[in-house]
Amino acid sequence: MVIDLSSLKGVRVDPATRTACVQAGVRLGELDRETQAFGLAVPAGIVTHTGLAGLALGGGIGWLMRKYGLTVDQLLGVDLVTADGELLRADERRNSDLFWAVRGGGGNFGVVTEFEFRLHPVGPRVLAGPLIWPMERSPEVLRYYRDWITDVPDELTTVILHRKAPPLPVLPADLHGRPVVMVVCCYAGPVEDGERVVRPMRSFGPPLVDLCAEKPFVAHQAMFDASFPEGWWYYFRSCDVAELTDEVIDITAEHALRIRSPLTTFPIFQLGGAVARVGEDETAFHGRAAGHVFNINATTADAAGFAAEREWARTFWAALSPHHRSVCVNFLMREGQERVREAYGAVKYERLRAVKRRYDPENLFRLNQNIPP
Repeated sequence: MVIDLSSLKGVRVDPATRTACVQAGVRLGELDRETQAFGLAVPAGIVTHTGLAGLALGGGIGWLMRKYGLTVDQLLGVDLVTADGELLRADERRNSDLFWAVRGGGGNFGVVTEFEFRLHPVGPRVLAGPLIWPMERSPEVLRYYRDWITDVPDELTTVILHRKAPPLPVLPADLHGRPVVMVVCCYAGPVEDGERVVRPMRSFGPPLVDLCAEKPFVAHQAMFDASFPEGWWYYFRSCDVAELTDEVIDITAEHALRIRSPLTTFPIFQLGGAVARVGEDETAFHGRAAGHVFNINATTADAAGFAAEREWARTFWAALSPHHRSVCVNFLMREGQERVREAYGAVKYERLRAVKRRYDPENLFRLNQNIPP
């Protein structure tokens, strides 16, 4: 049975209290449109056609996380229908065990119909965009980047990206299809402050192309939309790592040069900041102390070449295995129960099982990264 929530599109923004009530069928771009009308935002994701519900219930990594935290860290409460058909409110005062569990535990405990989020002032214009170098310079770019980010403020969130340059009008024609490494920035503060913070990175090299500039926050949020359309063939493996050691950088650079598909990309998300300041036990989300999240995406438009690209992702992920710390549950595929346990750690996994036994003892909600009763 499939429960279709796509028609639940309500968004109610209260600029006075800086909160928003958001129904479960809303996508990120739809939420941004409503909140940015007041210069506010929910930290959430990097692709605007992502469904908010799944992203939020699994954690929620995005451009504002180092300043304000993960999407789950903005949750004030949820309305949820349990396996026996009861509509519950879960927040810090009511059903607090359930509220803890849904902040990272995914769809294991019921059907969330509405979320209440805390909002934050953002934009509406920010300093954001990629700095681009040829991929053969990846080792030196990443080593410089590693040193640069040690003392950048929380307002700055960055994503490293390796891929073949897409045929976009903003890129020079002679760069199209060429392997590149990007450092994509988003500064959630005054643009002039962001210029000072980004200056050391943009002066390194210098980059082939510098597209880090003042722009609407909603435009930057949509930057990766074209890279993840519906209907393409996707395979991804993910892991958290503590830091970009020389060995991690060398493995990354080696495997980046083996990308074949012009559609394949793999972001490396910078964590820290507000993500790490939330106590590990405060939510079900696990792995806040990690320095970076690798999300290795093998992508083709159809079946042609997909098997080879998938094998590339598997090999790359395996090469990083000595450095694995954990994995974000939202970045898991069907990888088995042990990987689900790894995504939460042994202690949280057992705590989630106890909540599951209370609210879904028959495991009705099991077609997911399942936590059995």
